[in-house]
Formats: sequence, C-alpha cells, structure tokens
Amino acid sequence: AGAPVSLADMVEKLQPAVVNISTRQRVVTQPNPLNDLFGSFFGAPRSSDGPQIQEGTSLGTGFFVSSDGYIVTNNHVVAAGTRNATVESITVTLSDHTEYAAELVGRDETADLAVLKIKPRGKTPFVRFGTTKNARVGDWVIVIGQPLGLEGTVTTGIISNIARTTGSGSPYDRFIQTDASINQGNSGGPMFDLQGNVLG
Repeated sequence: AGAPVSLADMVEKLQPAVVNISTRQRVVTQPNPLNDLFGSFFGAPRSSDGPQIQEGTSLGTGFFVSSDGYIVTNNHVVAAGTRNATVESITVTLSDHTEYAAELVGRDETADLAVLKIKPRGKTPFVRFGTTKNARVGDWVIVIGQPLGLEGTVTTGIISNIARTTGSGSPYDRFIQTDASINQGNSGGPMFDLQGNVLG
C-alpha cells in the first residue's frame, strides 16, 4: 500500500521502454537590416541579402507502447520550433544507445500528443497505460525521462492534484499535478504508478 523500500527492481523493468527523442530542423531566417546597420559600426561583416538557412534541434522523451516499435511522446517534442522551421528527421535513441530513424504516425496538437514508429530489429520493451480512476492525492509516482540531456533520469514524488486546471479553455485542461522533479527534456516521458502503469 505504501512506497517500497527501494524502487530499483521496478525501474530496472521500466527504463528500457523509455527512449530519447531528438529532431533535426531546418530554419529559414530573413536578414535583419538593423543588424547590418549597427554591426557596421563595430566592423561586423554584412549578412547576405537572401534568407539564411540554419539547423535547429529539439530534445525530449518518449516511451514504447507496443512490442513492434510504436512510441508515444508530446507533440511539441517533434514539432517545428518556429513557423520558419521544418522538421527534417526524428531520431529515437534506446537505453542501449541504439539509434533509429522514426516516422511520425499521428499527432494531436490540442492534446499535445504524438505517435511515432520505428522499425526495430527485434521486439521492443513496452509499458501499458493505467487509469487515474482510483488515483488519489498523496499517491506515489515515478517519472523516467531525459531531462537536461541526462539519459535515464528517475525522479519520484506524489500526486499533488488529480484534476488541475490552467484556465486555458482546452477540452483537455485537466492535469495530474506532481511534485516529482520534471525539467526540460522530460517532455513526452511517462509518469508511472507503483504498479508500473503509465498515469500521464
């Protein structure tokens, strides 16, 4: 009923199903005449007259939901960062550092969810969705992700609120609030109950 002395056995089973997701993006930027004007005072070279092409990246977390390579993550992890950007490739890195090119199967921008698919060389470990039907404020949760570029980070906490609203007006504006540490890069990663089911 309470938290076990150690979560190590559970984490050892769950961690291989959690993956790193990165994108390579192509960003087109327009030259800024003001930069050229002020830059000339300091001896900076002028930019070219045409648009500039730059590369961008994004980083996040996802998790396998089937043995044949389907992955759930947040849509913003695999979406273009700006209106001038296009996502050129999505790479999924497993816990053993194996990398796969991923295909975007579907997305829901309102719910901020995306589904990816890789073609694995064998069966992939996966986790199952649970339900918050019986979840209560104060229940223990485990978060596994890739925050700040640190692979396989595990944090724990409790459910602080079961139906937190932000006032955004979204039909999905009912969030599970937790005090488990969640940082940039955790996006798309799973939060588990003590039975190893994904709560959010």
